[in-house]
Amino acid sequence: MKKLLLIDDEVRMLDLLSLYLTPYGYHCIKKSSALEAISYLHDQHVDLVLLDVMMPEMNGWEACIEIRQFSDVPIIILTARSEKVDVVKGLKIGADDYVAKPFDEDELLARIDAVLRRKKQSDKIIHFNGLNLNEEAFELHYNDQLILLTPKEFALISLFLKNENKVFTREHLLSSIWGYAVNTEDRTVDSHLRNLREKLRKSGFPIERHLTTVWGIGYKWVTDK
Repeated sequence: MKKLLLIDDEVRMLDLLSLYLTPYGYHCIKKSSALEAISYLHDQHVDLVLLDVMMPEMNGWEACIEIRQFSDVPIIILTARSEKVDVVKGLKIGADDYVAKPFDEDELLARIDAVLRRKKQSDKIIHFNGLNLNEEAFELHYNDQLILLTPKEFALISLFLKNENKVFTREHLLSSIWGYAVNTEDRTVDSHLRNLREKLRKSGFPIERHLTTVWGIGYKWVTDK
């Protein structure tokens, strides 16, 4: 069940949104204060935020900017301020969509579904300093240059990019990538990583800065060095 965070200082609006969205499989968390909602986001995962603009203490513009400092959660601004300048402002500060009040319930539901679909698609592509790894297409690009990898090399870099700054022992890599295949030894990992490094080096990517050997233990992908 997808979790939605509803932020609006009007309790009646929160109740109406929850009443409409819940039957469609959404779990709605209601917050009447932007400050309280931001505090919640620091500790809890949600799939999407519906954010009002005109609120006391902290308005929706300020809340959107603050949320974007620590989270890429999808945000739909839901407000009576529907002038073009307001729409543009909302999108520029990090909102994913903008729905004007009074809104059509079916349109709101469709926009929520569309934003969540876009988020799901973007989650399948991992970006890192010019590297773009697309797991669905089984492709790795660096600055739009395709890097041809074997399945094992692709699995290795995918694992590293998803677990930055985490040390992996050779044994862990063997079990994760090869599944303890018969006759597979530690030096098989070293050989594949050597080939992976060479391919990335030839593409121009500064691989030595990121794929590092932790002597006596294994390997890790560091974000900066």
